[in-house]
Amino acid sequence: MYSSLKTPGSVRRLHDQIYAGEVLHLTDLPPVSALVEFTRAFVEDALHPWAPQEIHRHLSHSEQANRFSQCQNAFASSAEARQRWQAIIESLGIAVDDLACDRLHLRFQPHREPQQVAPRARTTATIAFHRDTWGSNIYAQTNWWAPIYPITAGRTFALYPDLWQRALLNSSVDFDMRAILQRSHRDGRNAVDADEAIPHLLEAIEPERGVAVEIEPGSLIAFSGAHAHAGVGNSTGLTRISFETRSILINDLPGGLGAFNVDGHAPWMTPGLFRRMSDGKRLNEILGFGFIEPYRRPESC
Repeated sequence: MYSSLKTPGSVRRLHDQIYAGEVLHLTDLPPVSALVEFTRAFVEDALHPWAPQEIHRHLSHSEQANRFSQCQNAFASSAEARQRWQAIIESLGIAVDDLACDRLHLRFQPHREPQQVAPRARTTATIAFHRDTWGSNIYAQTNWWAPIYPITAGRTFALYPDLWQRALLNSSVDFDMRAILQRSHRDGRNAVDADEAIPHLLEAIEPERGVAVEIEPGSLIAFSGAHAHAGVGNSTGLTRISFETRSILINDLPGGLGAFNVDGHAPWMTPGLFRRMSDGKRLNEILGFGFIEPYRRPESC
């Protein structure tokens, strides 16, 4: 499934590969290992006295949701976390003036017994099948993902690379990102649950078509936000903790570069969620857009 990327190459080629559907596996990059080391220390301090991977044994679901939310907000605001992420980007030869990123996100996926039903809080839920582009309509979006502790096929997420060019029935036409953002900003992130926060698949897809992402801590994958993916239900006995963020090569958005839109029909696009890495200026302000803009699907799509 992966195209290996061990050394920095052309920034243009890297993004063109991603827009063409390749999943890049980045290995042997010391800044990635440094980010993992920092993040482990961060969560171990934030969740003390409990071992982060075993915290579900000690706290109720609501207590986990609250602690994870606090941890996520502190991590996203951490200057050192941003510096560690910037070092990774620079090691790939990408200029920080040329890239816009959304928040740095820690994902917590607690162990659940197979038949256990838990509230769908955004800080604890296993994310359902989706393409990011069903909600964002940003086809120049790159997703970055890395495990912080070791993962297995039962404690990760799955990509569906064979669905890259296949149009899927989904609920994006009725997905109102503007209303979601307004609620989230007003009432807090968990006021919008994990199922409300994304459009959904409206047809049956065999789970075995998914390819579980199994990479080592210290490595990183990059893939298009247009790839179909889903969380894998975790009943492995350990909480999965991973790092993720999304980025846009700034000039590609107004230039119309990016993955092909095979099945996205949402009414909005969301450039305001991204900030230029060098100075934190919002992407919509750089490009003269609104924070959230009406999306007009190209006639050729």
